[in-house]
Amino acid sequence: MYLLGAANPEAVRMLHAVKRSTPNIEFAFLDNDPRKHGTLFYGVPVLGGCERVGELNGEDVRFVNLITGSTRLRYETTCQLVDAGARLGQFVHPGIDLSMIRMGQGSYLQEGVLMQAEVTLGDNTSISAGSVVGHEGRIGHSVFMAPGVCIAGCVEVGDGTFIGTNATILPRLRIGRWVTIGAGAVVTKDVPDFSVVVGNPARIIKTNAVPYPDARVFK
Repeated sequence: MYLLGAANPEAVRMLHAVKRSTPNIEFAFLDNDPRKHGTLFYGVPVLGGCERVGELNGEDVRFVNLITGSTRLRYETTCQLVDAGARLGQFVHPGIDLSMIRMGQGSYLQEGVLMQAEVTLGDNTSISAGSVVGHEGRIGHSVFMAPGVCIAGCVEVGDGTFIGTNATILPRLRIGRWVTIGAGAVVTKDVPDFSVVVGNPARIIKTNAVPYPDARVFK
């Protein structure tokens, strides 16, 4: 498995956890920063950038994007992988209970994530340590949740949404596409597409200028 984005040492700790539960899997990093090519990231080789996908590809080879600082950048770089022929895999901490969960391709789920029954995740979604998604939640494509996010039951989160650390979303709300929810925000009502919301209760402070109607990596 090739992981795009040699930046967070937690990914290395997590890949060792995955290897303990699945000993036959091997990992290496890709990164689009040429300065990292040919180096080791906490002992794991960085082989190159997205330009290497074609030669590294194979029947049993999978790729996962670890870039999370921007959902737009995450979407664009995953599209680079897919356009180069990459098959997306799942980079999921082995301690997460995936029963009664539906996941798309390219998931990156860190240790301590809790998803209740009948949650659906879109493609290319990343959920950070300690976040909770309540029952029957619908999470779109290329969504990112920072550590400690709490989403109550029956919430719909649109494509490309970025949810900051310790944000809370109350039950049965709809969060639009390409929304940014600030750290610690408490969302008490539906949020329109492209909105940036902060505070308790969360309020709209501006809109995101994103040129994409959705964040599907498979057209």
